[in-house]
Amino acid sequence: MRIISLIENTEGEKKVTAAHGLSFYVETKAHRLVSDLGPSGETLDNAGKLGVDLKSVDIVVLSHGHYDHSGGIMSFARINPGAAIYMQESADGEYYASGLGEDGEVIYRYIGIDKDIANLPQVRKINGNFRIDDELELITVKEFAHRIPFTNKRILKKTQAGYIPDNFAHEHFLVIHEGGRDVLISGCAHSGVLNVMDTYKDLFGKDPYALISGFHLMKKSEYKEEEVLEIQETARKLAGCDTKIYTCHCTGEKAYDIMKDIMGQQLDYIHSGDEIQI
Repeated sequence: MRIISLIENTEGEKKVTAAHGLSFYVETKAHRLVSDLGPSGETLDNAGKLGVDLKSVDIVVLSHGHYDHSGGIMSFARINPGAAIYMQESADGEYYASGLGEDGEVIYRYIGIDKDIANLPQVRKINGNFRIDDELELITVKEFAHRIPFTNKRILKKTQAGYIPDNFAHEHFLVIHEGGRDVLISGCAHSGVLNVMDTYKDLFGKDPYALISGFHLMKKSEYKEEEVLEIQETARKLAGCDTKIYTCHCTGEKAYDIMKDIMGQQLDYIHSGDEIQI
């Protein structure tokens, strides 16, 4: 299995564009697929520079309904209108991030997808777990034994009653079965990476061979002591899994360094343009 990071927050050795977002190109025995399409058409530009023919892609998986994972979809659909695009039916919802304006007032910024995406004829809206074929499955988190990332607090859903916490029902995770080894690919793991791992293990009775995921632990400001402890606890529990783990994007480099100290060679960071062979 060949996996290429088409775009990610940090620059890798191949010097392609880095931007806040995420996209992976994956070659399996049966498919050429893309998991997410980054924040913009720059994802497609990077694919060309990396020698990836996006016209050969037959499946796109949108991990959840945020712009930084979906911004290249409309451009992709123009060059490849035949590839099926899988998304949870609620992924086109009204998703916002809260913050403070210059005068201290609370402001809300739309972070959802381009609404035109949901109307593309190749879009397949699903509800919950879905088996695409013998090689590919999409799974969702239903039970939360572990806490969700502290950074989720500012991510909201707009409703008629106002802004409410996002429960991330629009998030799903791609499982690739190949050669007796399963690879689990997530976008941001807003549902909590430990909950995602538990869900996989409940369904398949083992740990995945490899996990590729952001952990949504990034902060622009300094971490509070309790946040560092949460990051360390997550790392210790992941270290107990029999899984090679690659992280990226919304984990943030500071959180990665904290986790790397605990997890050692089990954990690596995948940058924009980097390639993994499994």
